[in-house]
Amino acid sequence: MIKFTRAFFVFLGYITFSSGLLAQDCTLDIGGDNTDMMVEVFQLSDQQIQTMENLKSDLEIQIKSLKEDIQKLFDDHPQSSTEELQVLADKYRVLEQKIMDASRECDKKLLTTFNERQYRRYLDLCREAFRKPIRIVPVAVKDTVRSN
Repeated sequence: MIKFTRAFFVFLGYITFSSGLLAQDCTLDIGGDNTDMMVEVFQLSDQQIQTMENLKSDLEIQIKSLKEDIQKLFDDHPQSSTEELQVLADKYRVLEQKIMDASRECDKKLLTTFNERQYRRYLDLCREAFRKPIRIVPVAVKDTVRSN
């Protein structure tokens, strides 16, 4: 019975560890169409909204350039053999990863403007979606009430 219990906990630990490593990032999708939802859910300030819009514009430029690189890759790369297709796939994966990295970096920049309450809400939503949150240090909220 002890061996079974030990094996069970080792198995459970392995599953927990594996799922933590394989969990998808919890993204905000700044480049997407749901920015209004983000404003509402996180109750973004005017300054945070402006930051988000600037990040979205920058991301669109980066992604447009990378998509052009992808199209050029498909147009120009030889595709007549299995080896050439494998090289094409490898080059495509690199460009695709650059898009994901750019998006994640924009999310991280916006998250750094979040206060503790907003960031806690983000963490809760990530947990509910079984996603891996981007770790940042939230902005401290200044007390607007002065004590005498």
